[in-house]
Formats: sequence, C-alpha cells, structure tokens
Amino acid sequence: MIIQRVVLDSRPGKNGNPVAENFRVEEVSLPDTINEGQVRVRTLYLSVDPYMRCKMNEETGADYLAPWQLAQVADGGGLGVIEESKHQKLAKGDFVTSFYWPWQTKAILDGNGLEKVDPQLVDGHLSYFLGAIGMPGLTSLIGVQEKGHVSAGSNQTMVVSGAAGACGSLAGQIGHLLGCSRVVGICGTHEKCLFLTSELGFDAAVNYKTGNVAEQLREACPDGVDVYFDNVGGDISNAVISQMNQNSHIILCGQISQYNKDVPYPPPLPPAVEAIQKERNITRERFMVLNYKDRFEPGILQLSQWFKEGKLKLL
Repeated sequence: MIIQRVVLDSRPGKNGNPVAENFRVEEVSLPDTINEGQVRVRTLYLSVDPYMRCKMNEETGADYLAPWQLAQVADGGGLGVIEESKHQKLAKGDFVTSFYWPWQTKAILDGNGLEKVDPQLVDGHLSYFLGAIGMPGLTSLIGVQEKGHVSAGSNQTMVVSGAAGACGSLAGQIGHLLGCSRVVGICGTHEKCLFLTSELGFDAAVNYKTGNVAEQLREACPDGVDVYFDNVGGDISNAVISQMNQNSHIILCGQISQYNKDVPYPPPLPPAVEAIQKERNITRERFMVLNYKDRFEPGILQLSQWFKEGKLKLL
C-alpha cells in the first residue's frame, strides 16, 4: 500500500524562522499485514501547534519533547479511524487519538498508545478532540485549576495573552466559568478584540499593536491583575507582570514570542520585572499538562458538558 507522509527535510536553526521548505512530502510503502496488538488507521485530522517549533531543533530544550529527526516523519496530536485491528480493545470503525500521531495518510500503530474517543461528546465534530475537547482544552482547564488558584467570589481579574488562539480563547472563558469576576484578553487585531468581547464573553480586550499596552491594561484592569494566563512571553508579559497584585499567579502556558530564539525555557525575566515578581510573591511555575494525565478523563467530560450547554464557545 502506497501512502503519503510529511518528513523534516531541514532545520531552520535555533534563531531562524521555519519555512515550508523545512518539510517535504514523500510516498512510501506501508506493509499489508499488521501484528498482534497493532491497528491500521486512516488519518482524519492533524494538529499543528506552537510547541512544534521546538521539535524542529536538534535539541528541544524540554525533557518531555523529543526532536524530529531529519528525513523522518513528523508527528504530533492526531485523530483517525481504525481500518483493521489486532488489538483486543479496539475495533474496526473506532475513532482514536494520540499525542504522537505520524503525519501520514495511513499508519500502523501500537494500539496501546491510542485513546478511543466518543463522537457523542463533541456532537460528531471529531476535530474538536484536537482542540477545545482535547489537549488545548485540557491545557487551559487544568492550567487555570492548578496554577491559577481561581476562587469564586474573590473578585479576581484574569488577563490572557494570545487570547484569540486555541488555548487563550478557552482559558478566558474557563476563567469566568470557574469564578473570575473580570477577564481581559490581549491580541493583535481589532477584529479579534471584538470577537473576544462580543462572542466569547471577555470583559475587555487590548490590541497590543495599537497604543501603549501598559496604559490599555491599566484602564482594563483598574484593580490590578490576579491571574495571568501567559501564552506569549516577552514585552507583553513584562507589561502584565508589572501590574500584577500581591500573591498573584502566572499560568505559564507558552512563550511563543521566544520560540525562534535560543533561550532557556521558561525564558528569564528582565531584572526589573523579576524584582517585581519576587517583591509581590507572584508565582511563575512551568506548567506541563502531560504531568496531569489522571485529570484528562474528568477534564474532557467537563469540557464536553460546557460545550453542550453552550457555556464554552469554540473557534
């Protein structure tokens, strides 16, 4: 059987921008038979995510992320349907997902590494299992629960950077659902700002490309910032941290502004901002959702419930 796959053809360099030419599509032969415990799947959806920029380097800088190898197939979050099974718990026609799905049209995989999903949880929208009812949703939910210390009735203000993205758009809504009294998003266009406030329930939105971010934040967050869901790092995060309250919390989800730079993760803060963090006892801990696998099943059920009730709107 001839299939197509995407392989890493070259690396952009630690300080370079990735380009399409770093990848190539090739045809290879897939064996006609599968072994005991294996399944043959047809790929339906792949998730392309910011963290993958790190996998394009020879070293990812993260213990839990293995780099892609040159001339080898890329992988990441994916979902497909089983066409043939020799695994006791998986049958032909089952929909399955994995965090290590190969970028190819069909594949032979170890059934033990796959998670069976129920289409009813997403009203048949299978791609949602790679988004709001999948890893981005779990990252947002568990991140806010574990690192945000949100307490209903405490009049907390949450700020979300990268607020129109996969995690940010969910994190702001989840902040409201868990009890934040005010949620402010930061993004890069007027249209995105309008979408956050008119469709997703954000109380205010800041366009970092127009005007002074610090001034806009002061206006949007008159009582300061108690919880910061950080997707971007860099100057935007420095401006937010400078307005955070005593004993507040940073949820360190991502640092996309730094991914094309050769810096450690999480990137160090400038001395003046680090001083503010220490003086105000602001927590800033690395957050890895893969450390909370025992929370995945109840998390998916909670996200699905909010989605079905219309409380969680998806992009």
